[in-house]
Amino acid sequence: MTAKRIMNSLDDIVQAVLDYGETPKVAIARSAESFVLRAGIHAYEKGVAEPVLVGDIEKTEKIAEEKGLDISPFRKIHLPDDVQAVMEAVRLFREKEVALVMKGLVSTATLLKAVLNKETGVPPKTGVLSHVGVFNSPTDGRLMFLTDAGVNIDPNLQRKVDILKNAINVAQMLGIEKPRCAILAATEKVNYPAMPATLDADVITKMASQGEFGEARVHGPLSLDLAVNPDSASCKGVDGPVAGCADILLTPDIEAGNILYKSLNSYCKVPMAGVVVGSKVPVVVPSRGDSDMSKFYSLALAAYLGMEAQK
Repeated sequence: MTAKRIMNSLDDIVQAVLDYGETPKVAIARSAESFVLRAGIHAYEKGVAEPVLVGDIEKTEKIAEEKGLDISPFRKIHLPDDVQAVMEAVRLFREKEVALVMKGLVSTATLLKAVLNKETGVPPKTGVLSHVGVFNSPTDGRLMFLTDAGVNIDPNLQRKVDILKNAINVAQMLGIEKPRCAILAATEKVNYPAMPATLDADVITKMASQGEFGEARVHGPLSLDLAVNPDSASCKGVDGPVAGCADILLTPDIEAGNILYKSLNSYCKVPMAGVVVGSKVPVVVPSRGDSDMSKFYSLALAAYLGMEAQK
């Protein structure tokens, strides 16, 4: 088995896509949205992805004209209805006409429902869909992972296990063979029933010791500082292969994940590459609040995962 290329930064992911020597296509559903058009055009100009515009093409062209955006090089499929547009985007992937799908002017729920459709979609054979954010650590620059900030609202224990497995798979596809996974909570001690997340973290850690997550190293519960700051871990006497140097941060629920994600993005200005994984098709679900670089890196990440999966 060939060793995975090791990614040390988001720019490494972009370069890996370029090294494939071909530009993967991305179906944008629905396309009548200026910020996703700009993201698609930027990715196209950089050689990372080529948009296929699916949706109300008359509105798309009007927006492009108003914003001075050139969409003339791209294939366009006129389907004004939300459901039809997302089903067509998924069909394009199933027929291998595109390598990934990106959310445009449509709700995330509508898009993911099309992905999960048992007859016309590409639902996971096992596990669940989940959001994985990838970013360069603002303290030491290494590549880190955050999950789940965008899909699973209040996951139970089994769903957290599946979410973690998805994140581990992404990390390993980016060359981190033995990712260090921190199961986050407000404290490093089990406090049940007051803090149910601490018990979940303890159980997941025990599952890891029995080989549930392969070679990944898993520890929890850990507060954020103990997961990423070696000085804090040393001060509190918390040791092990994860304390102070986690690669993957598994948050207890979507609220904690979303707040951490947006804190990094908004306060620290850390570009975040985000993608929904778990099915055969990587799905880019950008937010209006994401920076242009975050949208670009998200497309690059999804493109790389898509091309790797098709090997």
